Amino acid sequence: MTNRKKLALMLALVFILNIAVIFAAQDAEAATYRFGSRGDMVKKIQRVLKNNGFYSYYIDGIYGSRTVTAVKAFQRNCGIGVDGICGPVTLKYLGLGGSSSSGGSSGDVDLLARIIAAEARGEPYSGQVAVGAVILNRIKHPSFPNSLSGVIYQPGAFTAINDGQFASTPVPDSCRKAARDAMNGWDPTSGCIYYFNPRTATSKWIWSRPQVTTIGRHIFCR
Repeated sequence: MTNRKKLALMLALVFILNIAVIFAAQDAEAATYRFGSRGDMVKKIQRVLKNNGFYSYYIDGIYGSRTVTAVKAFQRNCGIGVDGICGPVTLKYLGLGGSSSSGGSSGDVDLLARIIAAEARGEPYSGQVAVGAVILNRIKHPSFPNSLSGVIYQPGAFTAINDGQFASTPVPDSCRKAARDAMNGWDPTSGCIYYFNPRTATSKWIWSRPQVTTIGRHIFCR
């Protein structure tokens, strides 16, 4: 190969790398939504915030001051950085992360895995899947919100949300796998929508629910 051909090849490679960097930067920017952003993703952000009680205005796809305020309130509730910007972390907490080929978006998997870790990290693997299944069963039940984030952030639904464990607990690989298995249809509870620890439960109402099975330290019921 002549020196001229080598130089041409090197220049072509540099050009290709530069193009790749530009597209990567564009993709990174596209995954961040802030004041002034517009479009369908902003509508999805507003809808999730509204479903969870953080946003009470029109779903118009315009990332204005009211959306910023709602995002900050949501971030504060989750224990993550409060800046009013929907970057990758906030989008995952909202359940609006990227797509995944294994049973739902990667944002949904991350969100479900995080609540499983906070609620059932010390449980046997089937117990972790069972907690995930209960959450997914609630989405389909008329008594609960019809979205993953709506169920997880429903006021008073999960102790781990209120005491900070949801935001601070590391998410082990087993919980991510359990989230995927639950999303792919494994339900060790046979359709339960509640669970509780009999050693700590003080509510007479939860004890009155029809009990189906016990897995680890949790009783699962309908």
